[in-house]
Amino acid sequence: MLTSIHSATPLWESRALGAALGAPVFLKMEALQPCGSFKARGMEFACRAARDAGATRVVCASGGNAGYAVAFTARRLEMTATIVVPQTTWPRAQDLIRGEDAELIVYGDSWDAAHAFALERARTLRAVYIHPFDDPNVWRGHATMISEIADAGVMPGAIVLSVGGGGLLCGVVEGLHTLGWRDVPVLAVETTGAASFAAAMRAGELVTLDRITSLATTLGARRVAPRTLELAREHPIISHVVSDRAAVNACLRFADDHRVLVEPACGAALAAGYNRAAPLQNRAPVVFIVCGGAGVNRELLEQWKIKTENAGGEK
Repeated sequence: MLTSIHSATPLWESRALGAALGAPVFLKMEALQPCGSFKARGMEFACRAARDAGATRVVCASGGNAGYAVAFTARRLEMTATIVVPQTTWPRAQDLIRGEDAELIVYGDSWDAAHAFALERARTLRAVYIHPFDDPNVWRGHATMISEIADAGVMPGAIVLSVGGGGLLCGVVEGLHTLGWRDVPVLAVETTGAASFAAAMRAGELVTLDRITSLATTLGARRVAPRTLELAREHPIISHVVSDRAAVNACLRFADDHRVLVEPACGAALAAGYNRAAPLQNRAPVVFIVCGGAGVNRELLEQWKIKTENAGGEK
């Protein structure tokens, strides 16, 4: 019988980030998942649910990480996967998806366009559509990282994570509620140009962004899952937005501090620590979800650094 496809990841103490923030810091190292990101958890739960219901084929629209995780999982479950990505998905992520024997389709200039195409493709193929963030099975998968934090003996004073469509946020809060940790605040970090959750929090209702302008393309959902806004009324969730430049600088600093490469989508959360975000003051210990990212390498980090420096803005 096939055992779990995702891994139980380590919880590292970070003296470097702790010194920058001025508080004890722990890192939930989801970047060490076999497919490079936390998406391994939720996509495994969703794909297994589809297989248990009799499906042999799955379709997913993704900015990169969820699609790679679905392709990675489907191959191990002996399912067929079709992954649709927008034109903004980095070539490296596309190559990784192809490497898992999945059908890869590049369509549209945003995740939303890829999503609409993928839904139609799923209907045509009579396949199960795996939503990358708006699915209770996905949330249950992501929630498992919170039980691992508890098993490590750490009670967070706050949790910091990045938000794209909101699947990670929904899963983390579900995990906190399962443990009865309903008063642990969550700092939900986005980049300028992809901050659909911050817009929804300000408006008090779901907001669809006109377009995504952030280079953190894996945060590129123009509208968050409805459940995120519901949870903001049930749990202490604080919205926080950083610049692309701050996110990339955090990736580079994190690589120096911990010898691990992560995408700007992950760097957004780390930037809140390195830059001493006000909502994290007087909270300890602070746990950062290092969500990772499959489509990153040293060359891309250097390109992002040059691009954000030329654009200027907050460091």
